[in-house]
Amino acid sequence: MGFTEKQEALVNSSWELFKQNPSYSVLFYTIILKKAPAAKGMFSFLKDSAEVVDSPKLQAHAEKVFGMVHDSAIQLRASGEVVLGDVTLGAIHIQKGVIDPHFVVVKEALLDTIKEASGEKWSEELSTAWEIAYEGLASAIKKAMN
Repeated sequence: MGFTEKQEALVNSSWELFKQNPSYSVLFYTIILKKAPAAKGMFSFLKDSAEVVDSPKLQAHAEKVFGMVHDSAIQLRASGEVVLGDVTLGAIHIQKGVIDPHFVVVKEALLDTIKEASGEKWSEELSTAWEIAYEGLASAIKKAMN
């Protein structure tokens, strides 16, 4: 069974909730660094600060990550596959030293952040929709890294 219309709608609605509050971007990176402190140096906007500090670069990067997962949901519903809009993502991830465990950390942080953003609308179905969309994006990035 492919990505359903309902799953796409769940991702769309929670994406809108995420975008409404900039503090979710800070939460996202705080969770990443709690799970993988060594990843701090991979983010230019974090490497020189003692803790996660809100900034335009942090906001832009978080919105890009969540936006790409959102776009992946749309692509999965439309065609059953994810095609990267930015062909340089593979090279960028290689340059930053990203390896498979990092994708797991980002997925967990993304799901925790969406859970917080969704509040009472959170459900296992919503989590699964984001997880499938993220896995589609992660697979496309990993493919571009090879």
